[in-house]
Parts: sequence; structure tokens; C-alpha cells
Amino acid sequence: MEQRSVYSTSDTRSAIEVNKVLKNTYLLLSMTLVFSAICAAITMNMNLGFGARIGLFIAAIASLFAVSKFANSTAGLGLVFLFTGLMGASLGPLLTYYLNVGHPGLIMEAFGTTAIIFVALSGYALVSKKDFSFMGGFLTIGLVFALIAIIANLFFQIPALHLAINAVIVFIMSGFILYDTSRIVKGGETNYIMATVALYLNIYNLFTSLLALLNAFGGDD
Repeated sequence: MEQRSVYSTSDTRSAIEVNKVLKNTYLLLSMTLVFSAICAAITMNMNLGFGARIGLFIAAIASLFAVSKFANSTAGLGLVFLFTGLMGASLGPLLTYYLNVGHPGLIMEAFGTTAIIFVALSGYALVSKKDFSFMGGFLTIGLVFALIAIIANLFFQIPALHLAINAVIVFIMSGFILYDTSRIVKGGETNYIMATVALYLNIYNLFTSLLALLNAFGGDD
């Protein structure tokens, strides 16, 4: 009886801790997405070119190392806003480009599709409580090959390969949404700052890849 009581208390404590991480993660994720969108709107109004986009993106990657280093301190909160703000700012020139070459509702279509995919997959992982940790290795290998293909296509500039890469990234990021949400639910990720960063990157890459695909198949050019 005592042993069952200890297990019950442990399970309850574990469930409370998981729920706390989930709550903090989704709250911080919502705030960073809004902040990122504001930063994107600012750089869109500034009419920055792709050179600035690359510079902002590099700065964001550099800040990501700082986030991981200070993720267990209060400084991590400020750094995660710095990271997502820079990522959002780097998105501005890309959105401006798609506004010029795509149809008027392109960005909202990509945003809506991204939201539906994220809510559906993350919600499924939360409700089903299935363990998707087995997908980690496969997804990581797929991401590495996608990065290699992206670098190769910088030289070859093959439109069909560009579309194929973005289609693969959509599937990979969808898988990572299941994987990262499952890690929180199963207690594999206990740091809500790092959990937020992981889900943010999934959403960011999913959104940009959907933009490219929707533009290719529904744009005016």
C-alpha cells in the first residue's frame, strides 16, 4: 500500500511538472510568434534586401547558441526573444518578395495552412500521448540530406529540386512537431525555453517551405 502511494505521488508530481512545462512552452511560443511577426512587419516596411536577410539570419543563429547556454537562467527569456525577433526580421525581405511575385492572399494561405498543421499535429501528440521518440533519428537524417540538397541547389539552381526540397521539409517539420511535442509530454524535454525554440523552428521552416510551394503552384507567375 505504501509503495503504491509513493508511485502515485511520483506520477502526480510528474504530471504536474509536464503540465507546467507545456503551459509555459505554449505561452512563450505564442508571445515569440507575435513578436516575430511584428519584427517581420518592421523589416518589410524598411524594404530591406536579401543581403540584410542573410545578415539577420546569421545573427539569429549566433544568438541561438546564447539561448542554449543560458536556457536555465532568467537571461534565457530575453535571449529567446532576441533570437525569434531576429528570425522574424530576417523573414521580412522574403515576405516582401512573395508579395511582389505571388497572389495577394499567398502569405495568409501559408500562415493558415501552417497553423492548421501545427494545431492538428501538436494536438494529436498531446491527446494521444503517443511516444514519437522513434522518429528522432529518421528526422535528423532527413534534415541533414535536405540541407545538403539546399547547398547543392545554390550552385545548380534547379527549380524542380527547389520544390522537392521544400516538400520534403514540410514533411520533416511536421514530423518534428510530433516528435518535439511528444518529448514534452513524455518528460524528455523539461526546459520550456528550449522546447519553445524547437517548436518555433518547426513552425518557421514549415511556414517558409509552404510559402515556396503555394507560390509555385498558385502564384501568378
